[in-house]
Amino acid sequence: MLKVLITDKLSDLGMDVFKREKEIQTDEVIGKTPEELKVIIGNYDGWVIRSGTTATADLIQAATKLKVIGRAGVGVDNVDLEAATKRGIIVMNTPDGNTISTSEHTIAMMMAMARKIPQAQQSLKEKKWERSKFTGCELNEKVLGVIGLGRIGTNVARKAIGLGMRIIAYDPYVDPAKNKGHEFEIVTLDDIIKRSDFITVHTPLTKETKGLLGAKQIALMKDSVRLINCARGGIIDETALYDGLKSGKVAGAALDVFEKEPPFDNPLLTLDNVVCVPHLGAATQEAQVNVAVVVAEQLVEALKGGRVKNAVNMPSLDPKVLEELKPYLTLVEKIGLFHSQLAESFIKKIEVEYCGELTKYDTKPLTLSLVKGILSKGMSESVNYVNALFIAKERGYEISETVTSSAADFSSLIKVTVRNEKGTHVIAGTVFGKTEFRIVNLDGNTTDFTPEGNMIWMAHHDRPGIVGRLGTILGSNNVNIAGLYVGRQEVGGKAIAMVNVDHEVSEKVMTELREIAHIQDLKFIKF
Repeated sequence: MLKVLITDKLSDLGMDVFKREKEIQTDEVIGKTPEELKVIIGNYDGWVIRSGTTATADLIQAATKLKVIGRAGVGVDNVDLEAATKRGIIVMNTPDGNTISTSEHTIAMMMAMARKIPQAQQSLKEKKWERSKFTGCELNEKVLGVIGLGRIGTNVARKAIGLGMRIIAYDPYVDPAKNKGHEFEIVTLDDIIKRSDFITVHTPLTKETKGLLGAKQIALMKDSVRLINCARGGIIDETALYDGLKSGKVAGAALDVFEKEPPFDNPLLTLDNVVCVPHLGAATQEAQVNVAVVVAEQLVEALKGGRVKNAVNMPSLDPKVLEELKPYLTLVEKIGLFHSQLAESFIKKIEVEYCGELTKYDTKPLTLSLVKGILSKGMSESVNYVNALFIAKERGYEISETVTSSAADFSSLIKVTVRNEKGTHVIAGTVFGKTEFRIVNLDGNTTDFTPEGNMIWMAHHDRPGIVGRLGTILGSNNVNIAGLYVGRQEVGGKAIAMVNVDHEVSEKVMTELREIAHIQDLKFIKF
C-alpha cells in the first residue's frame, strides 16, 4: 500500500482522485509543526503541499521512503529542491492550474492601483466624499513592461493589449528573433526599466531574480512608475520599493506577495499608495479545484510508475515521445555503465554526441540516462533520473552535448567520449528496429554486439592465437563462451574483443587471462 501525506487543505475533487485509487492511502494532516511532521514523514511515499508547508532539507532527510513531492501551485520556493534532488525525490508542480486566475488577478491589481479603488472605497466607508483626492490614471496607451514570459506573464501581456496598453517584455530564455511578429516587443531588462509606465514581474524567486528590481533599477525608472508583483515576494526589493514610494519616484505599487508572509510588520502596509492583498493570485474556486485535481493525478501516476509530468527537477516526457526514445534510453544507460567499468580513475569529462533522426527529440532525458549509468557502479546512494546530474556536478564531472544531423551509416547514433586521468574511451551505439540496441564502435574499432549480461573486454595487439588462448583458459575453468565480437583498425595493429560469458569470472581467472602475451588490458564488464 502506497501512502500519501497531505499537509495543506486540498479541494474535495482533488481528494476524490486519491480515494479512487485502492492501492493508495491518504492522510490529511493540517497544521502540524515541522517537529511533528518530522516524526511521521518517514512513513510516506508521496507528499502534497501548497504554500502553507515548507519542505525543508531537514524534513526531506527524514522522509526515508519519499518518492514524490507534489506542489499544488506554480512556485516551489517552499521546497528545498537541492535536498530533494540529492535524495532522488521528484518535485512536481501544477504550472497550468492557476494561469488564468493569477493573470486576471494581476490585471485587477493594476487597475485597482491605477484608479486608487481600495483607498477611495475606504474613504467612502468613512463617510467622506473626496473625489478629487482619488484621481487616477488611464491604462490606455501606457507602456507595460512584463518581466518573465512564462504562461502567466504571456497571458497578462495579451490581456493588457486588450486594454489598449503597449507591451514590452523581457525574458532571458526567450530568443527575440523567434518572437518577431508577436503582438509585443521583446527587449532587454534595461529597456523595461527605462521605458515602462507600469512594470509587472512574473518570474520564479531564485538567486538570480531575488532583488531583481532594487534601488539602482528604481532610480533609472520613469518618474511616477507603477510596480506590480503577483509572483513571489523578494523579486522587488522591499526596502528600495518603500523608499521609492515615499519619495514619489514610484507612484504606486500593487502587491499580492511579500518577502515574509504574513507581512504584518512590513512598513509597505503603512503607505497610502500601496494596494495590497494576502497572496490571492490563485484564490479562485476554479484555480483551487484545478491545481488540486492536477497535482493528485500527477502524484498518482508517478507513484504507480507512469509518466512523470511537470517535474521541476527532471524532464517530463510525452508518452509518445517516451515510446520512441525508450530503446535509446536503455542503450545510453548501458553505454554509461560500460564507461564506468572501463574508467580506471576519476572521470574528468563526459562528451556525448547525438546524431541523425534522434536529434529531433529533446535529448536531455538521454543525457540523464547516460549519467545515471556512469554513476550507478560503486555508489553507496541510490542514483536515478532525478539526482544523476546533481551527483555528477558534486563529483566535478564536466558534461557537454552536441547534436549532428548526419549519423553516417545509421539512422541515429549516440557517441560517448569519457576522459579520465589515465586515458580516453569512446563508445558509439545505435538501435536497429525498435528493440535491438547495439554497440557499433569501441575506441575507434568497428564492432557489433548487444551490451547485456556478463562480458570480458580485451584490448590487445592483433596477433594469431590470442583469442584461442583466451578460450582455452576460460574452458579449463568451466567458463562457457556465449558470443565473441572482435574489431581492429588495421592488420597487426591494436584490436579489441568483447566476449560474452554465461556467468561471472573470478579474479583468479582474470589474472590468468591478463598474463596472455600481447594483451594490453582486460576487464570483466557486467551489464
